[in-house]
Amino acid sequence: MGKKIVVVTGSPRKKGNSFAMTEAFIQAAEAKGHIITRFDAALKNVGGCQACETCFKTGKACSFDDDFNTIAPAILEADAVVFSMPVYWYSIPAQIKGVIDRLFSFVVGGKDIAGKECAVIACCEEDDMSVFDGVRVPIERSAALMKWKMIGEVLVPGVLNIGDIEKTDGCKQAADLAEKF
Repeated sequence: MGKKIVVVTGSPRKKGNSFAMTEAFIQAAEAKGHIITRFDAALKNVGGCQACETCFKTGKACSFDDDFNTIAPAILEADAVVFSMPVYWYSIPAQIKGVIDRLFSFVVGGKDIAGKECAVIACCEEDDMSVFDGVRVPIERSAALMKWKMIGEVLVPGVLNIGDIEKTDGCKQAADLAEKF
């Protein structure tokens, strides 16, 4: 039986390189029988955490009612979470960072989310692989805190313009990532 996988993207470019890798992953994962729920964070209204620590006290993940409250239930029910994004200024784009920061609500709310699988798909303009440290390390540490198992990373350097990903094996790597679930 397939797994429930939530994919959260962080790019506002619908035809961009990270979207292309996301699509390749989703197609391969669905072909394996997994159920995919996708949230394009850049196209949602998700603010940062307000540190009010009232998580789940109103019945919702966050007392501040934005689109995170539609993402949180899917993450709670998921077997796995995949974060897909470009690197912005050597870090996680703000469009997806709000979702990642709000995962704090599960900790404060006492929700048992341990045991999920997690993966990251990312691309960047530069050829230096250390550029990915600003994405990879926070995702890995967040997964460790929540007791999620990191099962894979697809990190593709040297892509900037729409379509550059087609000059790499990034989409193949993303599709191959589906085999790990």
